[in-house]
Amino acid sequence: MIKTEKEIQKMRAVCKIVALAHKHIERFIKAGVTTEYLDNELEKFILSQGAKPNFKNYRKYPKTACISVNDVVVHGIPSEKTILNDGDIVSIDVGAVKDGYHGDAARTYAVGVIEEKKQKLIDITKECFFKGMEQARAGRRIGDISESVQKHAEQNGFSVVRSLTGHGIGKKLHEDPSVPNFGKSGTGTLLKSGMTLAIEPMINEGTFHVIFESDGWTCRTEDGKLSAHYEETVLVTNGDAEILTTI
Repeated sequence: MIKTEKEIQKMRAVCKIVALAHKHIERFIKAGVTTEYLDNELEKFILSQGAKPNFKNYRKYPKTACISVNDVVVHGIPSEKTILNDGDIVSIDVGAVKDGYHGDAARTYAVGVIEEKKQKLIDITKECFFKGMEQARAGRRIGDISESVQKHAEQNGFSVVRSLTGHGIGKKLHEDPSVPNFGKSGTGTLLKSGMTLAIEPMINEGTFHVIFESDGWTCRTEDGKLSAHYEETVLVTNGDAEILTTI
């Protein structure tokens, strides 16, 4: 789980590509666009950077990105049938692999003009990530991250998904340890300098309960209310954690 400096440099390189992919796709997020179109754009961009999409064919997942609209929490499969509408919120989770190392990041975007309550959900979800990241330093534990995320979400009237978690990342897309968005400080894996983690709050407007569709991937809120997602790949250090999925 501990990365050498050489490995960290490879992580920085691929994670920058993931960050650039998010920057690239922003311009295409608008009413009338299909999630399939967004997925194709992301794949073309990642390949153009000398990397490969790491979600595609992972456990038989068929697409480059997970694109989840409104009440879809995560793992929405891009489709020509899913068309963005003004006022929607859309979460895009995408990753890449290059030189044997992985990067992973997610954002929730507004489609056109959205209601204030939707923007609050997006904003709080992002804040939850940063609350968690503050705890991602050597000598602390995974539970410190988890409790910070949960506390901030619930103080703002939202709930945290329990069925899915963040994760370690490096030579594999998903490595140990799991990084839940709920829990108790002082518990879980001891954090050490050189660990790389994908911290990813998945925050619901209503209940934290979710349902999985028959496709085996699409995860929706049980009550049909909105969900938002924010993820970065970070490096644990002896001081403040470093976001790797940045430009």
